[in-house]
Amino acid sequence: MISLMLALSIQKEVALFNGKDLSGWHMDVPALDKDPGATKPFTVRDGILVSLGSPGGHLITDKAYENYRLELTYRFTKNAGNCGVLVHASRPRRLYDMFPQSIEVQLQAGDAGDFWCIGEDITVPDMEKRRGPKERWGVDGDKARRIVNLTDGSEKPLGEWNTMVIECKGASVKVWVNGVVVNEGLNATATKGQIALQAEGTEVEFKSLRLKPLL
Repeated sequence: MISLMLALSIQKEVALFNGKDLSGWHMDVPALDKDPGATKPFTVRDGILVSLGSPGGHLITDKAYENYRLELTYRFTKNAGNCGVLVHASRPRRLYDMFPQSIEVQLQAGDAGDFWCIGEDITVPDMEKRRGPKERWGVDGDKARRIVNLTDGSEKPLGEWNTMVIECKGASVKVWVNGVVVNEGLNATATKGQIALQAEGTEVEFKSLRLKPLL
C-alpha cells in the first residue's frame, strides 16, 4: 500500500504557476543589478503570467526537475516575436552574461520547437542538415547552437493560444506544438535542472504551466 501511494504521489501533476503570483519562481534580470527599482519584465495580469519582453532576463523555477512532462499554453499578444522555455537550466548568465546554461526550446513565432544549445548540447537525426556543418557545432558564442525543428505551420495565428508539451526523460527531450511532434533530441549533456522562461523583446502570455513527473 505504501509503495502504491508513493507511486501515485510521484505521478501527481504540479501547477508551476498558481494563477495569482510568481511563487516558486525568481527572476534573473541583469538590468536590475544597476537599477533594482526598474520595471520587472515578469508579472501576473488577470490570472495570466506575462513576460513583458523587456528588460531582457529570465524567470526561473526555485526547484530543479528531472524526468517530467511540461505542458504550457502561451500566445504572443501584440506582435510576433521571440521567447523561449529553457530546460535543465543551471549556471546563471552562462552565455553573453544573460542566458543560463540550459537547452532552450524555442517559442519564437514561426520557429517554435527549435533547440538552442546554451552551454549544454543535444543531438538529433539529420544533424548536419538541421544544424549545419559539423565543424561549426558548439554551445557558446557564435557556434552553430541552433537545431531547426521538423515542421512548418504548427503554430496558430498571432493572438491565439498555442499548447506546447516538452517531455524530458533521461537524456532525451521531445517537443510537441499543438499536438504535432516538432523536435526530438537525444544524448543531452544535462538531464535535470531548473525551468526558465525568457523575456526577449516581445510580450508573451502564459495561461498555464503544468508539470507531470515521469516514472
